[in-house]
Amino acid sequence: MSATFATSDPHGHLSELTGALQEAGLVDEDSHWCGGGARLWVLGDLLDRGPDGLGVIALVRRLVDEAAAAGGSVEPLLGNHEVIALGTRLFGDSEVVHRGVVRTFASIWARNGGLTSDQDGLDEELFAWLAGLPAVGRDGDHLLMHSDTLAYLEWGDTVDDVNRAVREVLAGDDPVAWFDLLLALGRRHDYAGSSGPAAARTLLDALGGERIVHGHSIIGDLFGEPVDSYSEPRLYADGLALDVDGGIYEGGPCLVARLSE
Repeated sequence: MSATFATSDPHGHLSELTGALQEAGLVDEDSHWCGGGARLWVLGDLLDRGPDGLGVIALVRRLVDEAAAAGGSVEPLLGNHEVIALGTRLFGDSEVVHRGVVRTFASIWARNGGLTSDQDGLDEELFAWLAGLPAVGRDGDHLLMHSDTLAYLEWGDTVDDVNRAVREVLAGDDPVAWFDLLLALGRRHDYAGSSGPAAARTLLDALGGERIVHGHSIIGDLFGEPVDSYSEPRLYADGLALDVDGGIYEGGPCLVARLSE
């Protein structure tokens, strides 16, 4: 198998993610990689909102190694909820004045269903791994990222520049820069509506590729549909964007999109 796949936003739902990867033929009944030379992109938001963020992270990290040994790859990307988790570990409930608003990472973590157990397991080694995740990736004609936003262009006009700029923020201890990053990654719906195709083309022209693949915005929310009414990723913006977030924490499906044969 040498196909390319993408999934996103498991949000701590380990059993649902494992089941979806099994159905796609990427992991076996014991949750070990069986996808051979396939490539799997995991587009962020591994934790928060669900019961076992650490379990999802552990699975993804193990599959990174197992896929590489089999000639394939698993490529996790940074989501906004990783930034929330990391910011909470680094800054806790310290109050930060950001754009005229007093913010704390700990309160944002709590509002988003962050678990004490996930924070307790976020040691120095795991912190470094999460903080080192790329924000954007390219795979053939596909440009992969977590959020459906043009904010990535605020960090550079190449994939390498964007990833370098984001890593520099997360390697530092400036809470204002961290909140800038978090708010930018939290933006959404830039590729929707009548202006969406032009926005998607702007990003593709800058960073490369012919189609954006993203999570972050639940398909049901983006298109005003119940989360139990669809079972496939949604192509939109004149075919320039593919949303793979089924809305698992709202009862929607965990989607694994097959991007290429």
